[in-house]
Amino acid sequence: MAEHSYTSRQELDQYGFHPAVTLLAPLAFLLLQAMLPKVFPVLAVLDLPLVVTIFFALARRNPISGAVTGTLIGLLQDGLTNHPFGVFGIAKAIVGYCAASIGFVVDVENVSIRVALTFGFSLLQSLLLYMVHHLLLGDGTYAAQLLHELLRAAVNSIVAVPVFFVLDRFKTRGD
Repeated sequence: MAEHSYTSRQELDQYGFHPAVTLLAPLAFLLLQAMLPKVFPVLAVLDLPLVVTIFFALARRNPISGAVTGTLIGLLQDGLTNHPFGVFGIAKAIVGYCAASIGFVVDVENVSIRVALTFGFSLLQSLLLYMVHHLLLGDGTYAAQLLHELLRAAVNSIVAVPVFFVLDRFKTRGD
């Protein structure tokens, strides 16, 4: 006979993190994002803050928390780039919100689903950055190249697998 549980999926699947992990992981990835392309210019295609935003949003499965996490990481990333302040904040807030919302519907513990979601969210962020530059800032010089954005999404997806694996070790039940 099948057992029925009165516990919601949200209560079963939400994860929390020690405050040190919540603070230090994004800061470490932001610093790596700022430093690695200077040493290895080919790594400029990588977006580590996006990967950590997606991870925390998928793990917590709370859209508000995902949006806040994305906003904070994006604003810190804006401070380290030459983009106008708030551009990455807007894009990562939307990505964090969407990732957390999808976490209720999809089994985000599956590696192939994580890769596909990271690929999709990387493309979504590229689209959002393009829209913010063109529609909000009126910057007609900002150009998005489709092949470059597909390469960026593929690289972010490949790098996300080991990053997610390492960060999974720091999950705790509940939020």
